Amino acid sequence: MKNSSYQYLLKQGQVVIVSGLLSLSGLYACHSGESKIVEQQAPVSEPVVEAVTLQKGKLSSSLQIPGELMAFQQVDLYAKENSYVRRLYVDVGSEVKAGQLLVSLEAPELNSRLAETQSQLKGQEALYIASKAHYNRLLETSKTPGTISPNDLDQALAKQNSDQAQLEAAKAAYRAVVATRNYLEIRAPFNGVITARNVSPGAYVGPSGKGSELPLLELQEQKKLRLVVSVPEMYTGLLSQQHEVSFTVKSLPNQEFKAAVKRLAGALDTRLRAERLEMDVINNNRQLLPGMYAEVNLPLPAKDSTFVVPTSAVVASTEKVFVIKVANNKAEWVEVQKGREADEKVEIYGKLNPGDKLVAVASDEIRDGAELRNVKVNAQKQL
Repeated sequence: MKNSSYQYLLKQGQVVIVSGLLSLSGLYACHSGESKIVEQQAPVSEPVVEAVTLQKGKLSSSLQIPGELMAFQQVDLYAKENSYVRRLYVDVGSEVKAGQLLVSLEAPELNSRLAETQSQLKGQEALYIASKAHYNRLLETSKTPGTISPNDLDQALAKQNSDQAQLEAAKAAYRAVVATRNYLEIRAPFNGVITARNVSPGAYVGPSGKGSELPLLELQEQKKLRLVVSVPEMYTGLLSQQHEVSFTVKSLPNQEFKAAVKRLAGALDTRLRAERLEMDVINNNRQLLPGMYAEVNLPLPAKDSTFVVPTSAVVASTEKVFVIKVANNKAEWVEVQKGREADEKVEIYGKLNPGDKLVAVASDEIRDGAELRNVKVNAQKQL
């Protein structure tokens, strides 16, 4: 009786276990089937590659570059002859006019030379007058045949000509000494301001290196200045003499000044590989001083139409600079050269044609020749 009941319960337990296993296997089968259906319904999509259509345009920009203010004219004044300073009529900061007397010098030996040459001139004038009178008398007498030999007349004429040449030489020597004496008065060659004074009355002075290591005075024209900048080679083709620039200086940070472009060097400095550009600055109130450094904003308007793309479309790798062209749904690396950059755009030069499709956000992870199946030209990024 007991054995039969045990066997019955054992059979009942086997039935429960078997039925449980069947239920679990059915649930797993159902879940696997649903997963396969979900995977089939949501396949993995290709990433979207944004592209832009290559077009030509003009990219205007400006260049921030340091410059230097210089006096429009500047001169160091030296003594031409060895002499002494007799009087100074100006000092540092004096504003002078062209032709104004600045310094008077004295040289006693020069006065002696002047008196000597003047005496020689008067003596030579007397000799010339005498030889001329002698020749004229002989000439009148020779009109009577047989009175004066032709040889005597020729000698008298030669003496007259010789004395005349000596007279002209004496006049030239006298004028030279007078001109040298005029150098004892030093006058301003142009309107300006005295910026340095290196002598006092009584000082011995002379030409540079022969009595004066430093100039007597330094004169600068300050009501008109030169603003000088050195423009790098890559921007020289965009320069024009019709531009107006703005600049600031550190001493007046809240004030902006204007200047007109006047002179281009027309050649590159061999040391800096840059072109010298000069602008004229009107400075009637003398706010600006020669020697100041300026921060110059130089406009660079485009002259010719070039390819302009977003800066993100250009890849600068260690090997080269390139863009990625989309051709037959494949990536093609095209080597380019960069021009100016402004407003997140850049000029490029290379073997490209208008209408080419370029990857908008390029990187070297998109390999040359890779397939691009999902390319979308973004209308908002058209240039």
